[in-house]
Amino acid sequence: MTEFDWLDGIVRLPWWGYVLVTLALTHVTIAAVTLFLHRSQAHRALDLHPAVAHFFRFWLWLTTGMVTRQWVAIHRKHHARCETPEDPHSPQIKGIGKVFWQGAELYREAAADRRLVERYGRGTPDDWLERRLYTPHHNLGIVLMLAVDGVLFGPIGITIWAVQMIWIPLFAAGVINGIGHWWGYRNFESPDAATNIVPWGILIGGEELHNNHHAYPSSAKLSSRWWEFDLGWAYIRVLCALGLARVRRVAPTPVMEPGHEQVDMETLRAVITARLHVMSAYARNVMVPALQDQLRRADSGTRALLNQIRWIWTRSEERLDETARQRLRAVVSANEVLGTVYEFRQRLQAVWTDSVNNERLLQALQEWCREAEATGVESLQRFARQLRGLRLLPA
Repeated sequence: MTEFDWLDGIVRLPWWGYVLVTLALTHVTIAAVTLFLHRSQAHRALDLHPAVAHFFRFWLWLTTGMVTRQWVAIHRKHHARCETPEDPHSPQIKGIGKVFWQGAELYREAAADRRLVERYGRGTPDDWLERRLYTPHHNLGIVLMLAVDGVLFGPIGITIWAVQMIWIPLFAAGVINGIGHWWGYRNFESPDAATNIVPWGILIGGEELHNNHHAYPSSAKLSSRWWEFDLGWAYIRVLCALGLARVRRVAPTPVMEPGHEQVDMETLRAVITARLHVMSAYARNVMVPALQDQLRRADSGTRALLNQIRWIWTRSEERLDETARQRLRAVVSANEVLGTVYEFRQRLQAVWTDSVNNERLLQALQEWCREAEATGVESLQRFARQLRGLRLLPA
C-alpha cells in the first residue's frame, strides 16, 4: 500500500457510506447515554451485564470524555431541583437560548462542583479503571478516538470525529435539556415543565419522551401511550432476551376492569401508584368533554371567555402565570359545570396528599366517587364509575 493510500485511510467508502458510518457511531453513543448513564446508573431502572456496562463506559470515554459519576450527579440534581435556581440546566430559569447553545458549558460548570458530585453521584463505578484512567484522563479517550477515525477514514475521519464530539452536547445537552423543558406535548401534569418532543423516540434513543420520564423517573421504559415508540426500550428487550440486562422497574400500567361496584384497597393502590395516569385520564375524559360541551351551549360572549382558557384548562394551576390563573378562576366561578369539574379535580388530587393512613385514604376515595356520581355532570359520573374498577397490570 502506498503512502497516498495511507493518507486516504484504511477504509474507503462512497460519500453516503461515510454518512451511514457517522450516524452509526453517534447512535452507539446515544444508546450508551440512554441505557447506561441514564436508565441504569442515574435511576437504577435497569441492570446491565458487566460486559455491556463496561463497553458503554469505554465507548463514552472515547466519544464524550464524560465521567460517569459527574453525569449521574448532575442528572439526579436536575430531578431533585427541577425548574428551580438550583437546577443545573433549566431553560425555565436560565433561558432556552442559554441551555440549547451552551448546555455543554452548563454541564462543565456543574461537574466542577465537588459537593454536588459527592452528594448526588453515589453508587457509580469506582473500580481501578475508573480511578486510574476514565476519571483522571477523561480527555485522553477523545484524542484516541481522533487518531482511530483518522487512521480508518483519512481526512474525512476528522469530520466524522467532529460530528461525534458535538452529538451529545447538541442532542443531550441542547435538545433534551433545552427543548425537552420548553416545547412539545405532555401526557402528564408533572410538577416540572418537561415535555415529549415527538412521540417517536428514535433519533435520541427514546429520550425524546421526556415528559413521560419526568412523570416516572425510575421506569426503564419511556413510552406511555400506545402510539409512542421508545427505541431504547426495544434495545433493552433485546438485551434482556440475550440475558444481558434485567429490568428492575417500569411505570405502572393501570386498566379499567368493569363490574367492580366497590372502591376497595386494590382500587386505592392503583389510584395512588398510577396517580399521574389517573389525572391525565381525568383531564382527557372529564375536563376536555365538559369544556367542549359548554362551548357548544354558550352564547358568543361566553364562548369568547371559554376560548381564552382552552389551552390552559387541563394544566396544573402551579404551572400557570398569574394572568392565566385569574382567567381560569373567573371561568370556574361563573360556570357551574366547569366549576364542579375543576373542584373535583382538586379534590381527587387531595385524596393522596391530605390523608395520613390507608383507612382515611380509602374513605376519601369512596366519598369522592360517591359525590362525583351525584353531580349530574355526565363525563364526571362516567369517570367515577370507571374509577371503581381501576387495577394495575402485573409488572
